[in-house]
Amino acid sequence: MSASELRDKYLDFFKERGHAIIPSASLIPENDPSVLFITAGMHPLVPYLLGEKHPSGKRLADAQKCIRTTDIDDVGDNRHLTFFEMLGNWSLGDYFKKEAIAFSWEFLTDKKWLGLEPKRLYISVFMGDENAPIDQESIDAWQEQFDKAGIRAEVSPYNQSIDGSGNLRIFPLPAKDNWWGPAGQTGPCGPCSEMFYDVVPESGPLQKTFDEEIKAGKIMEIWNDVFMEFNKTADGKFEKLAQQNVDTGMGLERTVSVLNGKIDTFDNELFYPIFKKIEELSGKKYRESVNVTRAMRILADHLKAAAFILAENVEPSNVERGYVLRRLIRRAVRYGKQLGINDIFTFKVSGVVIEIYKDVYPELLRGRDFIEEQLVREEEKFGRTLEKGLKQFLKIIEDHHLTVSDVINGEAVFHLYDTYGFPLEFTRELAGERSLKIDEAGFKKSLLKHQELSRAGAEQKFKGGLADHSEQVVKYHTAAHLMLAALRQVLGSQIIQRGSNITAERLRFDFSHSEKMTPEQIKQVEDFVNEVIAQDLPVKMEEMSLDEAKAQGATGVFESKYGERVKVYTIGENGKIFSKEICGGPHVEKTGALGHFKIVKEESVSAGARRIKAVLE
Repeated sequence: MSASELRDKYLDFFKERGHAIIPSASLIPENDPSVLFITAGMHPLVPYLLGEKHPSGKRLADAQKCIRTTDIDDVGDNRHLTFFEMLGNWSLGDYFKKEAIAFSWEFLTDKKWLGLEPKRLYISVFMGDENAPIDQESIDAWQEQFDKAGIRAEVSPYNQSIDGSGNLRIFPLPAKDNWWGPAGQTGPCGPCSEMFYDVVPESGPLQKTFDEEIKAGKIMEIWNDVFMEFNKTADGKFEKLAQQNVDTGMGLERTVSVLNGKIDTFDNELFYPIFKKIEELSGKKYRESVNVTRAMRILADHLKAAAFILAENVEPSNVERGYVLRRLIRRAVRYGKQLGINDIFTFKVSGVVIEIYKDVYPELLRGRDFIEEQLVREEEKFGRTLEKGLKQFLKIIEDHHLTVSDVINGEAVFHLYDTYGFPLEFTRELAGERSLKIDEAGFKKSLLKHQELSRAGAEQKFKGGLADHSEQVVKYHTAAHLMLAALRQVLGSQIIQRGSNITAERLRFDFSHSEKMTPEQIKQVEDFVNEVIAQDLPVKMEEMSLDEAKAQGATGVFESKYGERVKVYTIGENGKIFSKEICGGPHVEKTGALGHFKIVKEESVSAGARRIKAVLE
């Protein structure tokens, strides 16, 4: 089965069962200050998990593009990815555990769909702790499904060797394994139930502990049903949600590999053409050695992720999303050099990525010129960085009078890495060529200290948390709409939103503009917004089709996330409309609730983009 077939089958299955198919959201979270990218299918739907009505109804399904960078150093093994697609189905207060599990079983085992062998399926559930009890409801529902296939599904004691009978099918695990969320410090969360498939059936039934069988690669997770029963509050309490939700996630890349008898997430047609191009560029074969295989996986993964991030109009920089993008591109270049690729090459690989995904994600094709231009520019810039780093490396040797078998201290190695962007691997190679050693323990100590400081800063910066729908955040959300309308009036209708980041303390807003705003322009924007606030105008919401919304002149950067029916928020009355935008909400009812709007900073964020920070007083 191909990835396209799996994606289509999944969506068709749930469409037949009353689910509206919604398109993938942007990789850039809207008004979520806790993360830089969408990391899971549930992210764009948080307002609806918390009770807001979705325009497409209570049953949804989608294929969501995701970026995760927490495991970036693990990419290169057989399972970690930076960019991946998550297939998901959703119940927003409609069906719950029993029905969701029945859907999962049918899709996995029915010959019409995936036709997996029931005897090769194993299930994990939440074992309970001080916050919530064992998930007996899921255990009962799974036993009922196994029973239909004539399989006696017994529950295994925790962390004990499996008896080899084949009857132990359900494994209660602790929260670290079977509790999902919240994605930030607060928000919807709950127990989950994961499905695993035996990818080495010839070795017989499970024999070791469940964890050991996973680590040995005997069984692979292919789907996760999350039951959003709780909301974690700011003070760490778990409160029962009024609306019980289902949120499932099936990793497309991993599952299609498993379906084809593979145990390697890269072993499918979403990667084969990329590896072929890298082989062509490097003159090496993908499987010729462990190191070559790892380098090609990293290169393919990172440049795929970079292409998708660039398609969102993000540019490489030294901060936030731009920094992640820069790191991905530069790591890819580094491993390309290890493979012997010395010419500018990243744009050639991105071209293959675009061909693979252009029909599913047309934004890649639309953004091809920008993607290729940015990759070439960053690759050239990194080349200059490496030159500077090499000069500094030689200066360290000279200043410290280092000779054969001497050790370059860890702080100096970290300085090369942090200040000059010089990769540790390059320093190691250059040192080896001169029969020098490097203090890797000292480097790691300096790196860890730097990461802890960065993390502490980020936690302070993003203290607003995920899905904070407090009164103040809602006010800032509405103010963002007014400010965009003001920017278009003052600077021109070509202005588009590039992203926003809202906490209870302030509004941060990125927009397309190449010149620094003058003090007069800033004041004009403030005056426009404050005038609309003073008029205490209504903020009205209507649901309509996307085509109707566009026909009415509604705008929205994040159109793709809403599906066929959208919410349109209009600010104004009596024929005088100040703002009409497609948006998920929420907003204040009248503009008078906002208070006084003030811009506290206007600055450049990247070439062709500016950033405003504003407050409500």
